[in-house]
Amino acid sequence: MFQDSLTKTYDAVVVGSGATGGWAAKRLAEAGLTVAVLEAGRNISPKEFTEHMPAFHLKYRNVSLDWLKSRPVQKQCYACMEYNYDWFVDDLQNPYSTPSDKPFTWQRLRIVGGRTLVWGRQSYRLSDLDFKAASHDGYGDDWPISYKDMAPYYDLVEDYVGISGAAEGNDALPDGHFLPPMKMTCGEVHLRDRVQKQFGRTITIGRTAMLTKNHNGRLACHYCGPCERGCSTFSYFSSPFTTLKDALNTGKCTLITNAVVARVNVDPATNRATGITFVDGITRQTKSVRGKTVILCAQALESTRILLNSATREHTTGLGNSSGLLGRGLMDHSTGAGAAGELPGFDAKPTPYSGPHRANGIYVIRFRNVAKGPQHPGFIRGYGFQGGAESQFNFDAPGYGADFKQAVRNGSYGISLGAFGESLARNDNYVSIDPELKDAWGIPALHISMTHGDNEKALHEDAAVTAAEMLESAGAKNIRIRSTLAEPGMAIHELGTARMGTDPKKSVTDAYNRLHDVKNVCVMDGACFVSSGCQNPTLTMMAITVRACDHLVEGFRRGEV
Repeated sequence: MFQDSLTKTYDAVVVGSGATGGWAAKRLAEAGLTVAVLEAGRNISPKEFTEHMPAFHLKYRNVSLDWLKSRPVQKQCYACMEYNYDWFVDDLQNPYSTPSDKPFTWQRLRIVGGRTLVWGRQSYRLSDLDFKAASHDGYGDDWPISYKDMAPYYDLVEDYVGISGAAEGNDALPDGHFLPPMKMTCGEVHLRDRVQKQFGRTITIGRTAMLTKNHNGRLACHYCGPCERGCSTFSYFSSPFTTLKDALNTGKCTLITNAVVARVNVDPATNRATGITFVDGITRQTKSVRGKTVILCAQALESTRILLNSATREHTTGLGNSSGLLGRGLMDHSTGAGAAGELPGFDAKPTPYSGPHRANGIYVIRFRNVAKGPQHPGFIRGYGFQGGAESQFNFDAPGYGADFKQAVRNGSYGISLGAFGESLARNDNYVSIDPELKDAWGIPALHISMTHGDNEKALHEDAAVTAAEMLESAGAKNIRIRSTLAEPGMAIHELGTARMGTDPKKSVTDAYNRLHDVKNVCVMDGACFVSSGCQNPTLTMMAITVRACDHLVEGFRRGEV
């Protein structure tokens, strides 16, 4: 069967099986096209999920870091732990370089489903404040699409995925099609009411790709908590058990695992892609798969790496790089600023079994530099906050036995807000091919050069102040303020290295994600973003993919592909 997959010509070859790759496979296969999905890692089974496994079953009890010696970068990810570390890449086999004074943490998985197995699931729409940000403040470029173009695709994705949340009627964050919202804690309700009354700012429950009721054959979340270790009820969205499963069930889709993609193959006579060359991750053999169109959904930096490594005599600096902008404009949301404190008067006592362990928080909708109202003099764009309030254990309590157990429960009622700020697209933030470094399969590795700029710094200084003032308005005590920016990459929202646009001299892809230079190659992941907004980007990536795939299907029907 596998050998047969390498001898036929598919309508589409999709690289990547995560949030966008799963959607591309589903949308195209259900339309009747033949699809090959290439995944650099192995397959996964629900038998591997460990969300209910106690730590004493683990070799190192999830305490020692000995298991992370081959993952010095991946260990920075909140979701990487002894339970699941082998889902993440081996950093020694998958190197990249950075300038010595510009660290960047690239956190990634190589397994069917990719980061959808461990993602934070926060799912927010962009508005025209984001799609047309340049028209608002004059910086950069507008997207070639608008919220009106995207709205029906947001609807479609939300209806399928299942997004729980609450409508707020706030223009900066469009409402969507929601399942019932998760409940706020009493401290969060108190903060919401005080902040609305004093500042006119909107706090809502997080909009998350987790089911609060049975939906599309999947069960509602039972609030066990550790979602990054898998979900046996498939209550949170991950592509292997939703979109990719649907694609495979059509009989039109073939999944090829352990396929480490090296380059896109192009026929110089026609200037059209003919397929993909990859290295078998296990045997190290070089193989090819043929396709009428190639769709890169490998994750922004990986997709860009593939294009840069696909240079030919006709495309000397990388496939799709006639503008010189391939790899330029790297964005990752700025994080690090915020505030935390304690709420007196909220005396709920936690226990290990008190539940529910809500894997979600609250969200403060952007209020700086919105369409209506004054503009901040110190920076452009804006930020949102994610956070929460709940009773906390006091593990520093003294004592032994029953007295110690009681003392541990006498903790504080904590409250916190952490900012996610817009990252401006700057051409001096870029990725390129390292001339010397290669991965374990002999494929040239990336060089990543990125810093957060003065605008991000000013934005986060303001976010630290506004977070503290909101907590103070709720009566919080012992408030601790953070304004230091985290290292680029820590948001795990890489965007913008193959930006959309109508002018081939100022962009890499068109409004339907096709390379300007090679029309049957599409980039349907975060690389196509023109600006980052401050919202988590995965919902927008999925909606963009569905829109681009529908356009591609029409092209096949018209005989244009």
